[in-house]
Amino acid sequence: MPHYGFNFLWMFIWEKGLSPQPVDERALDFLTAFDFNFVRIPMDYRFWTSDFEYYSPDESIFKTIDSYLQACQARKIHLSLNIHRAPGYCINRNDLEKHNLWLDKEAQDAFVFQWEVFARRYMGIPAEALSFDLLNEPPDIGQYGLTRENHAALIRRTVAAIRNIDPQREIVIDGLGGGNIAMPELADMEVIHSGRGYQPMPVSHHQAWWWDEQATAPNPEYPGLLWMGHHWDFNTLRDYYMPWRAVNNLGVKIHIGEMGCYQRTPHPVAIRWLRDLFSIYSKYGWGYALWNFDGEFGIMAPGREDVQRELLYGYQVDREMLNLMLENRVS
Repeated sequence: MPHYGFNFLWMFIWEKGLSPQPVDERALDFLTAFDFNFVRIPMDYRFWTSDFEYYSPDESIFKTIDSYLQACQARKIHLSLNIHRAPGYCINRNDLEKHNLWLDKEAQDAFVFQWEVFARRYMGIPAEALSFDLLNEPPDIGQYGLTRENHAALIRRTVAAIRNIDPQREIVIDGLGGGNIAMPELADMEVIHSGRGYQPMPVSHHQAWWWDEQATAPNPEYPGLLWMGHHWDFNTLRDYYMPWRAVNNLGVKIHIGEMGCYQRTPHPVAIRWLRDLFSIYSKYGWGYALWNFDGEFGIMAPGREDVQRELLYGYQVDREMLNLMLENRVS
């Protein structure tokens, strides 16, 4: 069965004085009740690294990650650890970094070191229980100095370093351009390629508070939205994933590491769009992780005002969205 589940933001963005959130066992019990089998944890390396001292991690923080793993293992849920902010790069506020992951040896060496630390710590944990998702959403080609070549070199180096310590570890790599661009140049690596399910953005991110041009946008339509020169419908979505399908056909496993719809999108629009997405994933046998669980994109999103909710295991759940997720799984 492919991996189906959610992103949990327990260690997502570091702020001074902020500690990682403890494992939410009630949420994991909900996943178990509905046979979800996957949790992705996007992490900010600053939780264990202070003042760019990359080689002096606070290993006490790793005990919290241990607790995430133990709780997931107890429920037979696969845990995927993702570095969302890495030394020298983050898709959000990249300007906070001292070095450049694509151009600076300091950042590249530190990035490899981070994963060597995790590889040693979790050596021997079965691959079916734990994967390493190396870097969240690398930038677009040409952005911050990234090229396909220097990205591939860093990924190959990091994978080799991990496998030198723990040859059986399952490894995931995110697509370029924020997870949108497939990577046939890395199809030979025996790693999972992770895509995204956010296109077209005016549907998935309607009136998202952090996207200025969408803040007051009129309600989107789907199908039929005009975006980036295309009228978006099922066929457009299918065409968008064709480069990923081509990599898939080379024998590469594909997983959609993030997907979802912001709470301000009218619910009927969100459901029509999600139905098309899920049908594509089901057809190709791809798993996915919804961003997120109980936040602004989740099945409990508090800002969805036009939704029928059902009380399930203590949560007020968007039952129609949950049903879509359940109906489109493959074994």
